[in-house]
Amino acid sequence: MSDLFPNTSAIVTGGASGLGLAAVIELVRRQVHVVVLDLPTSKGAEVCADLGPLATFAPGTVTSEADVQQAIAMAAATAPLRWLVHCAGRGAPIRLVEKDGSPGSLEKFSEVTQLNVIGTFNVLRLAAAQMAQNALHGDSGQRGACVLTASVAAYEGQIGQIAYSAGKAAIVGMTLVAARDLAKRGIRVNTIAPGLFDTPALVRLTDQVKAALAASIPFPARLGRPSEFGRLAIHLLENDMMNGETVRLDGAIRMQPR
Repeated sequence: MSDLFPNTSAIVTGGASGLGLAAVIELVRRQVHVVVLDLPTSKGAEVCADLGPLATFAPGTVTSEADVQQAIAMAAATAPLRWLVHCAGRGAPIRLVEKDGSPGSLEKFSEVTQLNVIGTFNVLRLAAAQMAQNALHGDSGQRGACVLTASVAAYEGQIGQIAYSAGKAAIVGMTLVAARDLAKRGIRVNTIAPGLFDTPALVRLTDQVKAALAASIPFPARLGRPSEFGRLAIHLLENDMMNGETVRLDGAIRMQPR
């Protein structure tokens, strides 16, 4: 394993389950001190207890400056904060005109945008400011690296995903700008755009529906495994030449309108 990781710390948002948890597991395997920033109602405390002393739970929300700063302080107190994997986000079904003829909910659209867009900017700016204080590392002179999470919905949003697609497209749009902005500080920024993954977000779906979703993926014709996301996140963190990129992780799927 890479010698980049020991004696460093990371923050993983949304790290109590799904894709975020997969990233936490991979980082802990590499002896990184990981702070899991997730909602107080999440299973963050249980997850960190199971993973051992390298994982610490920081209850909070990514839209709160105080909550994110607390998580950063917890990470930096153990070792230099060099890594960020930002997975927190959600969607909500919204149509421009609902079935009863009423206009789509501005309140719901704002809530989803607040979390997915404002939350991403908030976490990225605060983590980058802390990383910028690090000593340079390696022949590339790197101080840190960040991985954001978008979605294939950023490119082919389905009907009802207008808020989610807009937010994830915004994250794709941030990526290159952020990488250019932070280049002189030795901080890289990349984004993963996952397709259909077997995460708690699908827990309410029947096996029949899950099988249909899996069959819609060209190859491999199955749902993605969170561990595949986690391994890609690690690669983006450790590969110095990966910068400013959004990588689709989707089995070549292109989502249909419905």
